[in-house]
Amino acid sequence: MKDIQVSEIRKLGQKYAYNSIEMHSTIAKKAGFSGTDHKYLGFFLQKGKLTPGELAELTGLTTGSVTALIDRFEKKGLVKREHDSIDRRKVFIIPESEKIMDLMTPYYQDFQNETDKIIASFSSSEREVIKNYLTKALQLTEKTIDKLK
Repeated sequence: MKDIQVSEIRKLGQKYAYNSIEMHSTIAKKAGFSGTDHKYLGFFLQKGKLTPGELAELTGLTTGSVTALIDRFEKKGLVKREHDSIDRRKVFIIPESEKIMDLMTPYYQDFQNETDKIIASFSSSEREVIKNYLTKALQLTEKTIDKLK
């Protein structure tokens, strides 16, 4: 039989994941996106310029879907296409990071501020436990993703 506390933590984690999906979906609609398009902007903010192939690999989208995604972002002025100076067939997608941040910050700022307050309410040792759990949970999700590919 599973420990009741483990079960409660698992259920809270699931609820957090579901609420996170709902929150991001709501933000996407408010920002003028559908589905998870706005989350893909995060890849650009984290990694900088990407090729369409790299974006397809990161998102799991087909190349056709990535082309449509880039078109939508480009139309909003959030990315631009740039040909490689050496191999003109190669295209980089360059994020307009400031525009992306200007668009998304109003939707996330309060959430980030409140999250910071919650984190600060824990002691240093409690934060270390939380960090340890999240690190291990992320490693597990990455391992699972790789296994399923």
